[in-house]
Amino acid sequence: MIKEARGSDDKAKRVAMEAARLGDELRGEQENAKAQEKLRKDLEVSLREMQARLDADSSSQKVGRAAFEKMESRVHDLEIQLEQETTRYAESQKNLRRSERRVKELTLRTEEDQKNHESMQDLVDKLQSKIKGYKRQMEEAEEIAALNLAKYRKAQQELEEFEENANLRSKVTRMEAASVVV
Repeated sequence: MIKEARGSDDKAKRVAMEAARLGDELRGEQENAKAQEKLRKDLEVSLREMQARLDADSSSQKVGRAAFEKMESRVHDLEIQLEQETTRYAESQKNLRRSERRVKELTLRTEEDQKNHESMQDLVDKLQSKIKGYKRQMEEAEEIAALNLAKYRKAQQELEEFEENANLRSKVTRMEAASVVV
């Protein structure tokens, strides 16, 4: 029995050692399981973070692509506007040069008209001066004509009076001669 007891003791010791070893192994496995669980959770968190980053990158890539396309569209619109503005500017410059030529032509024409006006004014002044001279000459001629007419009338009147006197004298002489003859 002692043998059996010793065998039982040994067995119990072996079982206890086996139990301690299994307990240690179980604790090791539990710690390993905890570590594995922690690692799994950490990996899940990392995976979620990576997925979120990937989604964010994808989203920002989409936003970036949309923004890029929008910017390309804006650049295209601005290029069209620039081309239109360049065309309008060229047309404005052309109109400006045309207007400047027209202003220059009008200025030259105005200057020429001014010179012509001054020449015409000089001519008008000269003609008015000549007209005044002619009027003065005409007035003098009218005065001379009036004087000559007055002289003519006076001479005619004197002639008529002389003829009348001569006729009267001739009649008187005839009458005297007729009275002497009688």
